[in-house]
Amino acid sequence: QLQPVSDPMEVSPDVFSSKSLALQAQKKILSKIASKTMANMLIDDTSSEIFDELYKVTKEHTHNKKEAHKIMKDLIKVAIKIGILYRNNQFSPEEVVIVEKFRKKLNQIAMTVVSFYEVEYTFDRNVLSKLLHECKNLVHEMVQRHLTPRTHRRINHVFNHFADVEFLSTLYSLDGDCRPNLKRICEGVNKLLEEKVL
Repeated sequence: QLQPVSDPMEVSPDVFSSKSLALQAQKKILSKIASKTMANMLIDDTSSEIFDELYKVTKEHTHNKKEAHKIMKDLIKVAIKIGILYRNNQFSPEEVVIVEKFRKKLNQIAMTVVSFYEVEYTFDRNVLSKLLHECKNLVHEMVQRHLTPRTHRRINHVFNHFADVEFLSTLYSLDGDCRPNLKRICEGVNKLLEEKVL
C-alpha cells in the first residue's frame, strides 16, 4: 500500500522540473520559428547581401571561418533584438532620443564608408574606427535597460571587430582581395541610403 506523502515539497521538484522542461522545449521551438520569421521581416535582402559580403571579408581577415561566423551571428542577433524592441515601442522617451542619435550616427557611418570607397585616397581608418566606437556606445546605452550582459558582450564582439583599424585596412586595401567585396558592400549601402533605410 502506498504511504501518503507527508511533505509536499518531496513531490514538487519532479512536478516542476517536468513542467518547466516541457515549457523550455516549447519556448525553444517557438523562439526558433519566431526568430526565423523575425529575421526575414527585420533584415531585408539588401542588408543580408551586405552581411554576406562582411562575412566573406571577416573570414578573409581573421583566417578563421568559425570566428567569422560567430561575429556575423552576433551582429544579426543584436540587429534583430534592437529591431524587435523598436517595432514593439519598448523604448522610453529618453531612449528614443538615443535611438535617433544612433540612426544619425549609422547614417554618418554609411556615408563615410561609401565616400571613402568612391573618392580615392580619402580613406582614413582612424576616422571610421572612431565613428564605429561611438556607434557601439550608443547601442549599449540604447539597450541598457532591455538586454542581458550576454547581449552587451555580443555588441562589443561585433563592434570591436569592425572598428579594428587592421580590419578596416584589409577592407579598403586598394590592391587587396577584398576590393570586389567592398564594392558590393558600398552598392548595398548606397541602395539603403537611397531608400532612406539608413
